[in-house]
Amino acid sequence: MARRGFSIAEELVEEAEAVVKVLRGLKASVVTAESCTGGLIAAVLSRVPGVSDTLQGGFVVYTKEQKTRALGVPATLLEARGSVNAEVASQMVLGALERSPADIALAVTGVVGPAEDEDGNPPGQVYFAVGARWGRPEVEARHFGDKDPDKVRHATVAQALSVLHRTLTARGQ
Repeated sequence: MARRGFSIAEELVEEAEAVVKVLRGLKASVVTAESCTGGLIAAVLSRVPGVSDTLQGGFVVYTKEQKTRALGVPATLLEARGSVNAEVASQMVLGALERSPADIALAVTGVVGPAEDEDGNPPGQVYFAVGARWGRPEVEARHFGDKDPDKVRHATVAQALSVLHRTLTARGQ
């Protein structure tokens, strides 16, 4: 079986550069808490030259158990509501901020597909949350449709960077 090479789309790197520029202007750093993207947002941010002054790192929390262990997302919440919802995304942000020196956290939780998750959430359903030490997390939901998992993952990373950029820009004004 032939393997495809791994590359990061240039438009994602360009958006990451814009995010890093705003972070530098704010003299702030970011940490990611990623489920369905498996660390890809942090990987894209890490492509920006000299990013170490703004990127603290990331948490990859693909399972419910890891969301609880690494980020402190209440197991009772995950059992009652599943892992793909606004409250879990918000809790992921709070946990990442508590466990990192970063000023800002970005979290994503969703279903890339090709099938629904164990809780019945459809492929393409994703929640994004951004929070900072100076405010409450803001959460946004998107449904990218029943696409190929790689397309959902790409769309999720693009939207996450856009949400982060928009939030940071609003904070900087």
